Amino acid sequence: MFPLRILYQFPDWAQRWYPHALWRETPDDAAPTVYLTFDDGPVPEVTPQVLDILDSFDIKATFFWVGENLMRYPNLAQEIVQRGHLIGNHTYNHLSGWSVSAEEYKANVLKADAIIHETVPSVFESGKRLFRPPYGKMRREVYQWLQTEGYTIVLWDLVTHDYNRRYSPKEIERIIMRYVRNGSILLMHDSIKASKNTLEVLPWLIHRLQVEGYRFGTL
Repeated sequence: MFPLRILYQFPDWAQRWYPHALWRETPDDAAPTVYLTFDDGPVPEVTPQVLDILDSFDIKATFFWVGENLMRYPNLAQEIVQRGHLIGNHTYNHLSGWSVSAEEYKANVLKADAIIHETVPSVFESGKRLFRPPYGKMRREVYQWLQTEGYTIVLWDLVTHDYNRRYSPKEIERIIMRYVRNGSILLMHDSIKASKNTLEVLPWLIHRLQVEGYRFGTL
């Protein structure tokens, strides 16, 4: 039971690794709420379809961008912001935080930030700077640096495995309904690799959770 669960949902004790990161966001009122997040975009093959699905339900989400994708598709990035979604930094080229030095990783984060600022400067007007480390990996020094730089580090409560082609959409749907809970930050992907699962699961997921009484919030 325990080994299976940890594949999909970090247990509460494991969140002590990064205690000031956002793993789950429980609202102040009694309405059960979940938060949709998408990593690794934007890409024209998938992101526009994700946006259309979200629009059809009048739901906003948070997109964590890879800087090099943002450079390739700035108009798509601007469209995401214009549609009212939130944006976060996902490093410049999806860098694993344990594969490079802390200084190299910091530079990679700042490079992505500069591209975001140049492409959609309005993202920074609120003063909120969201960051999600690829694979959830970051050195302790980086974790502390991100806090001092004013980033809100967003991790997740439930990973859907939409990127894993060994999982069928039906299997992903079962995972979500088994482990979702009030305050869950759901990790999905608007990437080519995840496209089949993401685009099939997303409308079902939104409808099913709404029927279950959940609302969708933004971070």
